[in-house]
Amino acid sequence: MDAEVPVREILGGTLIGCRPSAPPAECWPMQTVVAPLLGYPGEAVHELWISAGDSHPGEFEGIAFRRSREVLFGVIELEEQAFSTTGRESTLQQATGEAYRRIFRLLAAQELPHLWRVWNYLADINGETNGLERYRQFNIGRHDAFAACARAATGDVPAACTIGLPQGPLSIAFIAGRTPVQPVENPRQVSAYHYPMEYGPRSPTFSRAVLVTLPERECLFISGTASIVGHRTVHLGDICGQTREALANIEAVLAEANRLSRHTTFTLGGLAYRVYIRHAEDFPVVRDMLSAPMGAAAVLFVQADICRQDLLVEIEAVAVNVPGSA
Repeated sequence: MDAEVPVREILGGTLIGCRPSAPPAECWPMQTVVAPLLGYPGEAVHELWISAGDSHPGEFEGIAFRRSREVLFGVIELEEQAFSTTGRESTLQQATGEAYRRIFRLLAAQELPHLWRVWNYLADINGETNGLERYRQFNIGRHDAFAACARAATGDVPAACTIGLPQGPLSIAFIAGRTPVQPVENPRQVSAYHYPMEYGPRSPTFSRAVLVTLPERECLFISGTASIVGHRTVHLGDICGQTREALANIEAVLAEANRLSRHTTFTLGGLAYRVYIRHAEDFPVVRDMLSAPMGAAAVLFVQADICRQDLLVEIEAVAVNVPGSA
C-alpha cells in the first residue's frame, strides 16, 4: 500500500497471489484471489481503490463495503456448501442468485443504484455438475437475480469478468455509484447478453465495457476480453492467435469508448491490465506479444481458468482519466 494514501480515502482492494498475506489491520473490504502470479517478483500484489474524498465502512447482509459520497466498493463471499443440494437449482446457482440479490438490496439502501464493475471468481468454472457447466450455472443465477430485482439484463448492465480458480468460495467484488454508466459494446462481437442458446440457458449479463463520467474524472472499465469474434471462439489451441484477437477486441472497445467519451482520450498505454492465462507455459509468449502495444502500462499476469474451456487468455483493463488528459 502507498504510505501516502490516507486510510480514510481507501474504498477497498484486491489481494492476488499464491499465498496472499493477511489484510492490513485497518478495516476495508478486500477480495482475495488465490492464484499464481506470472513474472511477478513477489508472492502477492495488493491493489487499492482510492476515493476522491473520505470513505466510511459498513456491513450489509454479509457484504463488507466502504463508500464515499458518490462511490461504493464492496465484497461478498459465499460458500456453496451453505446452500441446499436438493431442488432444481444447483448450489452455485443459488449462491450466485443470493449474492447478487444482496448486492442490489445494498445499493438500494445506500441510494447508490448504479452497478459499474463486477469481479466474479469461482471454483472449477469449466467443471460440469448436473449436466451443466458451472459457468452456465453461474449465468443462470446472475441473470435471475437481475430479473428478480427488476434490473435490466441487457443494455444498461455493468462491466464484468468471471474467472475460475482451483478452489474457494464464490467471491464477488463490485464498484457502484450514483452516476449511471454508459455501456460500450464492441462492433466485432455480439453483445454477451445476446448470445444464442448454445452458450447456456441464460446469456452472460455484462457489457463489454462501461464509461462513467464524473465531475472530476472519467472512468473506463473494460470487461474480461478474449479471442471471440461474433459469439464464437477463434484460433482454437493457438495462444498467439488468441492473444492477437483479444488485443484487437480491446482496441475496438477503446475506439468505441473514445467515440462516446466527452472529455478524454483512452489509449492502450494508458490502461491498467489484468491478463489471465490458462496455462503458465504460455506466459512468455503472451507477455512478449503485449509488451510493445501496451508499452509502459501496468500489467499483472495471473494464471487462472477462463469462462470457456477453449479460451487460453483473457484481458481486462481500467483507466481513470482527468478531463483534458490524453
